[in-house]
Amino acid sequence: MPCPPRSHELVFFVNGRKVIERNVDPEETLLAFLRKNLRLTGTKYACGRGGCGACTVMVSKNDPVSKKIRHFSVTACLVPICSLYGAAVTTVEGIGSIKTRLHPVQERIAKSHGTQCGFCTPGMVMSMYTLLRNHPQPSEEQLMEALGGNLCRCTGYRPILESGRTFCTESNGCQQKGTGKCCLDQGENASSSFGGKNDRMAENPEERTLTFRGERVTWISPGTLKDLLELKVKHPEAPLILGNTSLGPAMKTRGQFHPILLSPARISELTMVTKTSEGLTIGAGCSLAQLKDILAETVSELPEEKTQTYRALLKHLKSLAGPQIRNMASLGGHIISRHSYSDLNPILAVGGATLNLISAEGTRQIPLDECFLAGLASADLKPEEILESVHIPPSRKWEFVSAFRQAQCQQNALPHVNAGMRVLFKEGTDSIADLSIAYGGVGAATVSAQKSCQQLLGRRWNELMLDEACRLLLDEVSLPGSAPGGQVEFRRTLVVSFLFKFYLEVLQELKKLVKLFSAPDSQRHPDISDRFLSALEDFPVTVPQGVQTYQSVDPHQPPRDPVGRPIMHLSGLKHATGEAIFCDDIPMVDKELFMVLVTSSRAHAKIMSIDFSEALELPGVVDVITAKDIPGTNGAEDDKLLAVDEVLCVGQIVCAVAAETDIQARRAVEKIKITYEDLEPVIFTIQDAIKHNSFLCPEKKLEQGNIKEAFEKVDQIVEGEVHVGGQEHFYMETQRVLVIPKTEDKELDVFVSTQDPAHVQKTVSSTLNIPINRITCHVKRVGGGFGGKVGRPAVFGAIAAVGGVKTGRPIRLVLDREDDMLITGGRHPLFGKYKVGFMDNGRIKALDIECYINGGCTLDDSELVTEFLILKLENAYKIRNLRLRGRACMTNLPSNTAFRGFGFPQGTLVTESCITAVAAKCGLPPEKIREKNMYKTVDKTIYKQAFNPEPLIRCWNECLDKSSFHSRRIQVEEFNKKNYWKKKGIAIIPMKFSVGFAATSYHQAAALVHIYTDGSVLVTHGGNELGQGIHTKMLQVASRELKIPMSYMHICETSTATVPNTIATAASVGADVNGRAVQNACQILLKRLEPIIKKNPEGTWEDWIEAAFEQRISLSATGYFRGYKAFMDWDKGEGDPFPYYVYGAACSEVEIDCLTGAHKKIRTDIVMDACCSLNPAIDIGQIEGSFIQGMGLYTTEELKYSPEGVLHSRSPDEYKIPTITDVPEEFNVSLLPSSQTPLTIYSSKGLGESGMFLGSSVFFAIADAVAAVRTERDLADNFTVHSPATPAWVRMACADRFTEMIPRDDPKTFKPWSIPIA
Repeated sequence: MPCPPRSHELVFFVNGRKVIERNVDPEETLLAFLRKNLRLTGTKYACGRGGCGACTVMVSKNDPVSKKIRHFSVTACLVPICSLYGAAVTTVEGIGSIKTRLHPVQERIAKSHGTQCGFCTPGMVMSMYTLLRNHPQPSEEQLMEALGGNLCRCTGYRPILESGRTFCTESNGCQQKGTGKCCLDQGENASSSFGGKNDRMAENPEERTLTFRGERVTWISPGTLKDLLELKVKHPEAPLILGNTSLGPAMKTRGQFHPILLSPARISELTMVTKTSEGLTIGAGCSLAQLKDILAETVSELPEEKTQTYRALLKHLKSLAGPQIRNMASLGGHIISRHSYSDLNPILAVGGATLNLISAEGTRQIPLDECFLAGLASADLKPEEILESVHIPPSRKWEFVSAFRQAQCQQNALPHVNAGMRVLFKEGTDSIADLSIAYGGVGAATVSAQKSCQQLLGRRWNELMLDEACRLLLDEVSLPGSAPGGQVEFRRTLVVSFLFKFYLEVLQELKKLVKLFSAPDSQRHPDISDRFLSALEDFPVTVPQGVQTYQSVDPHQPPRDPVGRPIMHLSGLKHATGEAIFCDDIPMVDKELFMVLVTSSRAHAKIMSIDFSEALELPGVVDVITAKDIPGTNGAEDDKLLAVDEVLCVGQIVCAVAAETDIQARRAVEKIKITYEDLEPVIFTIQDAIKHNSFLCPEKKLEQGNIKEAFEKVDQIVEGEVHVGGQEHFYMETQRVLVIPKTEDKELDVFVSTQDPAHVQKTVSSTLNIPINRITCHVKRVGGGFGGKVGRPAVFGAIAAVGGVKTGRPIRLVLDREDDMLITGGRHPLFGKYKVGFMDNGRIKALDIECYINGGCTLDDSELVTEFLILKLENAYKIRNLRLRGRACMTNLPSNTAFRGFGFPQGTLVTESCITAVAAKCGLPPEKIREKNMYKTVDKTIYKQAFNPEPLIRCWNECLDKSSFHSRRIQVEEFNKKNYWKKKGIAIIPMKFSVGFAATSYHQAAALVHIYTDGSVLVTHGGNELGQGIHTKMLQVASRELKIPMSYMHICETSTATVPNTIATAASVGADVNGRAVQNACQILLKRLEPIIKKNPEGTWEDWIEAAFEQRISLSATGYFRGYKAFMDWDKGEGDPFPYYVYGAACSEVEIDCLTGAHKKIRTDIVMDACCSLNPAIDIGQIEGSFIQGMGLYTTEELKYSPEGVLHSRSPDEYKIPTITDVPEEFNVSLLPSSQTPLTIYSSKGLGESGMFLGSSVFFAIADAVAAVRTERDLADNFTVHSPATPAWVRMACADRFTEMIPRDDPKTFKPWSIPIA
């Protein structure tokens, strides 16, 4: 057998250095290559599908047509390494470093407090850097667009935008500009600081065909079109690959596999653009970003009537995916993929586009029509043909083209439904000469409504035609009840809502035209009333503005004392340069193995057998770890680390594979065969759990007054239900751990991303059956936690440790985003029922609330969450007769766990919904009911803890005042009178949030402070850096106590070897309790130094330390804080469970589109009582970040489970956390001028979680707008409250003739795609 010809060398450039790779594997991505081969770990792995932007880098290539260099941002996780031949790649390390010189983008994002955990920062930096390489003075709109593909879970985006805005033309830019202090003034002129040195690339592209052979895949990149066509004859099955944005995710998740890939990247004919009077012909190899530029240029050159189709395409190109994907994805790839959700195909289809095909035989044209889109063989490409270019004709006079789409959020989201619509009128009339309508998202491919359009020809453009058209369309474009993606009724409604929008748009345009051409007797068009006009406008993308207000420090405070000042996050600059090391950035250890977990595919079943013989035969596979390999205890009785005999949910860990590389381990997982026997019952929903009496713990209950009596004496009683969906943590850094077994004494080093290293240490100890003192857990920093890294990391640490001990080799376990979302569980979904009795004036006399949370299959934190939920339910209200009950349901879903706010954000939504219902019944605005029932004077809560609500009242009044609430309420009502299809809503919500764990022992903390003989200080404490700036705050405390600058101090890491027996960094008290411990240690040290300082008061710090050493005074001290007193007696229903409260209020205003369900956040004002903030910049960052996260919980973040209990929403494609365009247009945060609380360190308060619930002000503003719609349309006002308020919920709540006309299915006749679990 002849041996295959050798691979070519791959040559490209990274950060100006030439890279020559001899044995390149076509399956390898740029991200893996950068991280593993080049050890450039600044580029982060967070989702692996191009959906989050954490791995953004800049690619520069010679453009063969314009002969210029093109710089563009890409997501490295999707870029095949072979596609980079001759290109230059710039990573975050290549633009600046702490060691050499920072790039202005890096410096400004850090100094604007735009980094918290720092995991998304390198991606943000590279997106902005690429923007500046192309536009040194960008507009704010360009800045928003450039960051549209980057997600951040910590900051709430505002500070990131602020940092970018300093480069924009419109802004005042840098405050220091021209003073010699600006980072652009130093030494070099501004333009050169934007790069250049890294742009080395191959000058003259090669003509020859390049071939790269991997183990399973061969990549062929021809140099000429002729070669490509010959290859296509030879390999007709091989796909053409350009951006890999469609093939990449399909190969990753759906296991698609192609042994040969053809790359047409170097063929200039495929990127040619020609403009003639006949229209535009655009090369199929042009990226969507290039297409956008070409269309924008064409629109500016041609008269309006000719550019209808081009403008429709442009509209969708602005919101299609993120900029990185648009830079990579090609027009040809987008068309040929024929995704059902394609945003361009419906417009191209109605716009009459033709596809120019070419093969070795010659060329031919086919129309891009419904036959092509449906993939009919007669209308498709032949195997040996390729798409060369796409011809898009111009529009004509009397022709109108429009595009519509509705997605879960405004940008970077796949559409639920989209549409392209075109109509041509007989000249001078309003009768239809030609009509074509195509929809995406309502079938397996783009659907063209040909029959309906045919039947409407010759009709006049009026209401009669519209009614007929709606009827015809709903008939022709049918969506079965079980359709993938669910939300069937909503999607059916959009089909006709879009048509109505089109109808109105065209009417408006016709009127303008007829004015120009009208003869005196011309036909009158139906008038659109002014109240309907608002239906025409889409919500614009606007750049958020805002003001942050806090109290400046006392002028008498010494300048070196940093407490109370807005100090930058200690790691901020390292985050921005990619030099901050996270768990998976630790270099590979000798003999290290990679571990991948095998999870259950059944919700409740008996494991009959596990067969991994095939897996063990694969190359590189070292071992499979099962429950039998555990030397100690396998988790708890009802919560096993590795399943034994039985699985309780889809995603439960059954076993784990350890192999030489991650790819080998993943291939082995596919070969493991597990047979199951299904068990009954299978419970997913809270309703099912109640029916089967399936609970995890006893009911928790608090009661005061006499409910029964009170209900008899009230004027009115209202009952209602509230459903609150769950939430995925979506920390940017997925769960990861590195376990290194030592050679002696069974010692282990565990590097883990966790909020609770002591818990990981204990779990590893009991699992391996070795003493705790042999195990050291190290936490340098965590890429976001939010409660999801409190309990779960111990499971992964323990499984990896078992693998490490069994194989005797280090084990690295890094979860894929899909696995992380499947396995780890999140916030508990909640179902609440309330019954409230009140007087006609709005005073609530009696309230009875019953809550059920969906706990999943094991206890985890569910009992605690239930307790906290009940303790916090009353929020800010004093209700004399009150009964609160809570239960945690046991279901066959992954166990839900701790999540920022811990029950409060779900539970209090029930309380506030109840207030809104009372307001509606009394005919009063909700804020009046809130005021009437709020705590007013020093009082006791339902659990008999005394408190003073004065700061609560101050926050409320200040928020009313700062937001000009009352005048805006009147403006909202005015707007709603004038607009039928758009409505505004406004809401203000108070908050009393209790901080801390309800147990004293959980509030203890320790610290260890060393002073070295050169005067430098090393601080260690029990808190973990999760992005909340705890290390920064600890050094501020130490600096004040020791009276020396922060520059003398350092924090290395949190380690169980330096501070033992620590408590999880959670419950908002991390900085509180560890601050007290650090303070204690510093005070002990200062007391020891006192005699020396007395002797030499003029001496320097260094002198004193030297003298202390000479005099044998210990320069190391352990600080300890015994904890805040906190206890709760559930039998009596009383206690002092919380050390203190945080108060706040938020007011939000939104506008909704009643036809699509979309909403726009207009303004939010937050007032928070932070007492004396240790660091106002960090605290405001916490408030903004938690508010945006809460807003996500209540508006866009929706978990979808299949009827078999499989989580559908497992990536950023399906699960939408807020993006940069979701930030309110005006976003103001102010900290209440300080008041003293002697309890805490320097009277500061922990603000990590409280802001979460304030996001509900957006939810209630949306509900307010929906209520306005329902009142106007005389609809019942007692509709059930559902969170999140997704476009689907909003659209269907705004019932109108379109929601009435759609067909409804009987639920018994089909199996839905997803089921509600709350």
